[in-house]
Amino acid sequence: MQAPIIAPSILSANFARLGDEVSDVLASGAQWVHFDVMDNHYVPNLTIGPLVCDALRSHGITAPIDVHLMVSPVDQLITDFINAGASSITFHPEASQHIDRSLQLIRDAGLQCGLVFNPATPLHVLEHVMDKIDIVLLMSVNPGFGGQAFIPGTLEKLRDARKRIDLSGRPIRLEVDGGVKVDNIADIAAAGADTFVAGSAIFGAANANDANKYDSVIKQMNQAIAKVS
Repeated sequence: MQAPIIAPSILSANFARLGDEVSDVLASGAQWVHFDVMDNHYVPNLTIGPLVCDALRSHGITAPIDVHLMVSPVDQLITDFINAGASSITFHPEASQHIDRSLQLIRDAGLQCGLVFNPATPLHVLEHVMDKIDIVLLMSVNPGFGGQAFIPGTLEKLRDARKRIDLSGRPIRLEVDGGVKVDNIADIAAAGADTFVAGSAIFGAANANDANKYDSVIKQMNQAIAKVS
């Protein structure tokens, strides 16, 4: 298992001061910036696009930006986010007409790529692409909205995904997104996850305007993960 990564989802950040919010959360110990892209088509919500990603890079954000595309079709936005400065791009297999082609589009640009599985989406497609992916992202809520509760059945699915990754012998990250909090992150880590997306649990943790306002919650998350590592 790889070293754990905390990836705050900016969907829950204060968009009126997004650049500062991202800088603050990285200063507090987060390693990645998670970027939830929704198109009001594949999922019933509309969020942010490549211009915001580009703006964060222009603001001076150098940390990895982990783009999760909840859109259909995916290929044009893959290209747009490559050009906007994304570090990794994941998408849902059912949103691409040609999964292998979409993955190759990301890989050819030198980015990490991966697939995202909704709570009721089986993992069998992994059998055909394990040599082409860097990330497996399991949704622990139904995609479309932040602030939802973790679906307990995801733990067994995480264990299944972890076995598949370990058998492949490849350094594939196992990421989980949805309802991740201080009080359940240890169970999620014990089930095999090594990359943890948290939105409201982090950005809703404090109201102060100082740069280290997220220190406590990220420290608690890392301590909980360390207990099961």
